[in-house]
Amino acid sequence: MTLRRVNVIILVLLAVAFLIIIQRNLLNLSDFLRKETPDSGVILPFESELSQDIRPQIRSGVEVPVLITAAEERLGAVVAAMNSAYQNTKVNVAFTIVTLNYTVDHLKLWLSSTQLKNIKYKIVIFKPELLNGKISEDPQMREKPLAFARFYLPMFLPEAEKAIYLDDDVIVQGDIQELYETNLKPGHAAAFSDDCDSASAKGIVRGAGNQNNYIGFLDFKKEAIKKLKMRAKTCSFNPGLIIANLTEWKNQNITQQLEHWMELNAREDLYSKTLGESVTTPPLLIVFYKCHSTIDPMWHIRHLGTTGAGNRYSPQFVKAAKLLHWNGHYKPWGRTSSFAEVWDKWFISDPTGKFTPVRRHISNK
Repeated sequence: MTLRRVNVIILVLLAVAFLIIIQRNLLNLSDFLRKETPDSGVILPFESELSQDIRPQIRSGVEVPVLITAAEERLGAVVAAMNSAYQNTKVNVAFTIVTLNYTVDHLKLWLSSTQLKNIKYKIVIFKPELLNGKISEDPQMREKPLAFARFYLPMFLPEAEKAIYLDDDVIVQGDIQELYETNLKPGHAAAFSDDCDSASAKGIVRGAGNQNNYIGFLDFKKEAIKKLKMRAKTCSFNPGLIIANLTEWKNQNITQQLEHWMELNAREDLYSKTLGESVTTPPLLIVFYKCHSTIDPMWHIRHLGTTGAGNRYSPQFVKAAKLLHWNGHYKPWGRTSSFAEVWDKWFISDPTGKFTPVRRHISNK
């Protein structure tokens, strides 16, 4: 064996010995650190029972697109709805907030100054001129342009394939990922909650026509409605919660179909006279007639804003519900409402002081 080979072997053995010494030293250091700081490797779990203020900001990779509208006079409702949806899930919730220009600054300040400052959101300005020629000159309809934002979901969410629309007078108590994963049947562009479902059927509005079926929303004496050959007693649905397949929505030109019926109604007055505030429901009923999927009834417990809601639903039932909807005249931020204490849990005070729940304001006097 040559001298050169001997030298190489000696160098290799020295290197191996050096690495063994380093490894032992590192193991000893690791043991020492574990003894000094026994809890250093413990990660705080994301537990549903943690209080809202100390919940860690841990979010999985799943993203749920949610669209909600924000009217200035109802901004507290929007904040409560967003807070409930965000706090009751582990997934990323990406809010698209559709509002009018004069509300933007107030909304941004509210979100940035409270515990909602870490949520993911974008604000989109709704242009009321989009409705020119599509709604009647009735001042009541002109005053609520944001109600029609749900007709334009693909425009406000151009990159989403699926999305959730929420009315502002809701509270989400379940995990919104479960709602988002609702299965839509092939060819269906949307899922709604039928007004005849077992959970909310007992909450049907009385004294305002048959507003659990189509005849309560459409004038079946009009020729344009007759030609559709729809059954007047078909169960209607509530569009305060929509799960939309936006790919199908675009492929079927749903927005254009809705606009067609809006324009026709503006000329021919096709809607029922007992509508109240449900001006957006009739065109949706026409376009989605027998062509929509259904939502789990417990994901849309409604009529909480109607007279006697406190007698129809028990506190235990309301607690078990996954989404509560105060559709009707009596809102939880107003003078009187059933189960307002549930809504209060999720309300975040306005840092500007402009929005204050009416009953809370009265009680402080």
